[in-house]
Amino acid sequence: MVAACKRNNPAAQRALIRLFYGYVKSISLRYSGNDQDAEEILNDSFLKVFSHLDQYNEQQPFKSWLRTIAVNTAIDAYRRNARNPEFQDLEFVQVTDVSEDIISSLSAGEILALVRSLTPAYRTVFTLYVIDGYTHREIAVKLGITEGTSKSNLRDARIRLQSLIIKSDINYNTAYELKTLPSDENGRF
Repeated sequence: MVAACKRNNPAAQRALIRLFYGYVKSISLRYSGNDQDAEEILNDSFLKVFSHLDQYNEQQPFKSWLRTIAVNTAIDAYRRNARNPEFQDLEFVQVTDVSEDIISSLSAGEILALVRSLTPAYRTVFTLYVIDGYTHREIAVKLGITEGTSKSNLRDARIRLQSLIIKSDINYNTAYELKTLPSDENGRF
């Protein structure tokens, strides 16, 4: 199929897209803040694949090569959008350990939605470090930031995610409020 794609065979290109669409889409969703940005990353990734197929080394697994292109395309999108940053207040709360019960009660879609709600900087560093396994040094080089900034963004992303997880679970949130909010002499909060 790759050989046919190198010859610009449209049927082979469509087959390759169908085969790897879900895989590239999952990578795109992890790095984007919304579906429109994910689609743009997805489309740009496949465009780069077809434009650079002559550079593909057939000794290497195709899926790994494709993953590298998709991640780098997502990072390129982050860099483009970093010029116009979105600012989001980070609500610092005294976060206790989030219960395994809360996390296990969330679906993969809910967790993805929480990650996607992070600012682009937090989301990108979190995804590169936690999901894709890059080191802070590698992240710093890829994003053009310092290692300290990478570590700080990861810490802040985790704090924000913990806060969002706590807020997403009404029972935990209620119990947390009851334990931490002082009451007056009549027992009101």
